[in-house]
Amino acid sequence: MLKSKNILLVLLATVLLNTVKAQEVQISKEQLIALTPLWTGERFPDGRPKVSDQIIQRMKNVSVEEAWAVMKNAGYAYQIAYGWQLIHPDSVLVGRAVTATFMPGRPDVWKAIDSLGKKQGKRGQNTWPVDILVKGDVYVADQFGATRNGPTIGDNVGNAIYAKTGNGIVYDGALRDVEGLKDIPGFTSFYTSYDPSFHNPPGDLTTMIVGINQPTRIRTVTVMPGDLVLGKLGVVVFIPPHLAERVVTTSEIVRLRDMFGHQRLREGKYTAGQIDARWSDEIERDFSKWLNDHISELPVPKEFIQQYLKDRTW
Repeated sequence: MLKSKNILLVLLATVLLNTVKAQEVQISKEQLIALTPLWTGERFPDGRPKVSDQIIQRMKNVSVEEAWAVMKNAGYAYQIAYGWQLIHPDSVLVGRAVTATFMPGRPDVWKAIDSLGKKQGKRGQNTWPVDILVKGDVYVADQFGATRNGPTIGDNVGNAIYAKTGNGIVYDGALRDVEGLKDIPGFTSFYTSYDPSFHNPPGDLTTMIVGINQPTRIRTVTVMPGDLVLGKLGVVVFIPPHLAERVVTTSEIVRLRDMFGHQRLREGKYTAGQIDARWSDEIERDFSKWLNDHISELPVPKEFIQQYLKDRTW
């Protein structure tokens, strides 16, 4: 009899544990590490890949085409999301993704999620992802395009996001207080639409949060927490963290080769046919010498050029 009671207690504890886990919207560290096995670098305490600040800074100069080409060659051909309205369109958005996933509101599920959050001292669900943001992050939210009574970000939450990250957002849904958000310098943001209404559960249950730092979908792109976000020219590129350095390095090599080629064309040293085709050994040697001669003047980190020259055979 005692043995049967113990078995029953274990089963009950398992059920309760699984119920709590089902209500928990933030991914566990172990799950996140398991879903990002190609990243071998530093991670945040919660397991999110932490691309270095140096790579983030260098990424600002990468073109959309350069990023796309590297990712496509690596098998990631669908990492660009289109069709955005913009805040500060002349600026570039770069940072590490923190993802949030919302779904249409359903009272029983919303209550289960919200109750667990309240036990953990959390308040409105729209601020849960904001609470975990740090400098260099980009808040990336799948709000499934919700408009009327859907906005979970206005100028108050926007200011909180900017204070924590120094960045803007990628938000597939309607924002409110867009005029106020435009007054935040550096809040470079990509969003779907504008609506003056606001998210107000449980009275008007339009949306509910179901995932924080879970895999999410933005337009036709699967986005992972820790992806490097590059937003410019009206599109957003989501770069897997293990490809970020390759994207930056490839871009810098292309940029240097273009600078050299354009200068030599202006000087008349080579023809357009010579520069457009595969470079001869003579041009490659000239390029290496040009890099070494101008190493302190070029818009690429000096240490990268030194390593690049070290690895060359010309």
